Amino acid sequence: MIGVLRLGHRVERDKRITTHVFLTARAFGADFGVFTGDRDNNIIESLAETVRRWGGSFKVEYSESHVKTINEFKSKGFKIVHLTMYGLPVKAKIRELKSFKDILLIVGGAKVPREVYTLSDYNISVGSQPHSEVAALSIFLHEYYEGRELEISFPNARLVVEPQERGKKVLKRF
Repeated sequence: MIGVLRLGHRVERDKRITTHVFLTARAFGADFGVFTGDRDNNIIESLAETVRRWGGSFKVEYSESHVKTINEFKSKGFKIVHLTMYGLPVKAKIRELKSFKDILLIVGGAKVPREVYTLSDYNISVGSQPHSEVAALSIFLHEYYEGRELEISFPNARLVVEPQERGKKVLKRF
């Protein structure tokens, strides 16, 4: 099981990026999301609506404390993987990380609190230059699933894209 913890959501500044973190997490094979910072029911409702229309079982929850959340997942046996530009290269550690069944991926928002680096089992980078948390998440999941995430089909989907070279075709299933 793979979850994503988004740190430090700010309602006015981050609503689109936090939504995109969780849309990417869902589309690329993660099972759930948790966010800290400002409570924002719109994030939870938006992802629930996406799941209702596009299928799957991805859920998003709010947590008041990243430390409490990290420790709860650690106690359940999850490996904690912080995606940061300051970490070890994903290519150097992905084989080891793929051996773990349960992983909580952490992506930052504003300034990442120092304790996240020490509470994490791994600090992993997808590059050592500034980049977005959405990019880090998608690249990590792509490496973890070896490209299989691009073929995921979601059960109970009411909407399904039919790929085509030009135009848009969405099939409606009710």
